[in-house]
Amino acid sequence: MTAMTRRTFLKKGGRSAAGLGVAAYTAARARHVLGANDRINVALIGCGGRGRYVMYGLAEQGARVTCLCDLLDSRLDDGAKFQDAKARSVKDMQQVFDSEDVDAVIVATPDHWHAPATIRACQAGKDVYVEKPPSHNIWEGGKMVEAARKYKRIVQVGTQNRSGPYNLKALEYLRSGKLGKIGLVRVFNMKSGGPFRLGDPGKQPDGFNWDAWLGRAAARPYHQGLIRGWLFFWDFCGGDMGNDGIHQIDLALMLMGDPGMPKSVRALGGRYCHRGDDSQVPDVQMVNYDFGDFVMTFELTGYPRYMEKTTATIRRKDEFPYWTQNATRIEFYGSELMMILGRHGGGWVVMTSAGKVVEKMYGRPCDEPHYQNFLECVRSRKAPTADIAVTHQTCSTMHMGNVAHRAGNTALVYDAKTGAFDKDEANRLLKPDYRKGYEIPDEV
Repeated sequence: MTAMTRRTFLKKGGRSAAGLGVAAYTAARARHVLGANDRINVALIGCGGRGRYVMYGLAEQGARVTCLCDLLDSRLDDGAKFQDAKARSVKDMQQVFDSEDVDAVIVATPDHWHAPATIRACQAGKDVYVEKPPSHNIWEGGKMVEAARKYKRIVQVGTQNRSGPYNLKALEYLRSGKLGKIGLVRVFNMKSGGPFRLGDPGKQPDGFNWDAWLGRAAARPYHQGLIRGWLFFWDFCGGDMGNDGIHQIDLALMLMGDPGMPKSVRALGGRYCHRGDDSQVPDVQMVNYDFGDFVMTFELTGYPRYMEKTTATIRRKDEFPYWTQNATRIEFYGSELMMILGRHGGGWVVMTSAGKVVEKMYGRPCDEPHYQNFLECVRSRKAPTADIAVTHQTCSTMHMGNVAHRAGNTALVYDAKTGAFDKDEANRLLKPDYRKGYEIPDEV
């Protein structure tokens, strides 16, 4: 498949294809109404492994891939191996937004580009499937909600556990009240891992727009280590709490009835087990959230080799993980019974004293029903299961944990009315600086 001629990201007239340039749009373009049998045309922005996985999944559900967008030639080549309806390859995401043959956009870039790309897609009249976490900070997450509502767009977040049948059954069970009063929820993200080294800066590939890749982050010289290791740096991500922990946080809060923002948060942790490597994010992190009616704890590690996520084999069989060493489980402590649940197909069990199982359900992967839900909502215009409005709150809860950590492993009180913390150093992290040319305006 032949890639189109490279286009510069920075265009005249204030419409920057790399920078946000959202002010260039004043209203979403009119789009054709999809008939019941019309295929939905999708474009992929960010052709890494996860982006391609989502693209394949949507295509299996009947979507047509019409456009691939990435800054790296190698990623475009990988995406072009997908044999569909002659999807064209571009490097300028503005070409995606300008395309008449694109109904919906998959945003699978590094995290710091999720909000800018989603907002621009909404302004261009495109629906969006954006990978988790939807935002890089609390403020821009709110702007994503505003854009989705203003331009009447469907925005589904890739927290696919919300669509898993076994999770919906768990929600039904919890709503029944059989566990009794739930006062404590424990969320685990206790994975293995090693030190991270940036390595040699390397040579910038010909035609690669490094400035565009950096986006709103501070300017710095090219370094190939950042491209492969952006998950280890605050300018581009929220650590593993934002990378993987957001799945469990979102699912736990869904199962607790989506209670909104916590009243207070307290964080502990640091780079303890891989101290001295090049990473900025913690490899041990504990966060306590007080929701007023219950407490939720989040526990993260990035070192113990004996902790394991639910395996692909278990996800597709009537089996449960070995719960005490399941890295991504959630525990609900009721006054009568407790529930342990494994995300991404781990299933769940309800136990009484002495570990006696009184109820259980095996799990299966949640991706397929999540893709189905998105495409159905693109047609029906109904809110998807992981709508940006509700996932913004769960993602903001995640961000609050990182804010408390970065503000000095401190305790913070959050005022939902003002959207502010009780400490200035924390409030400065609600909306970081945006580099000139990559701003998100107050009015989206």
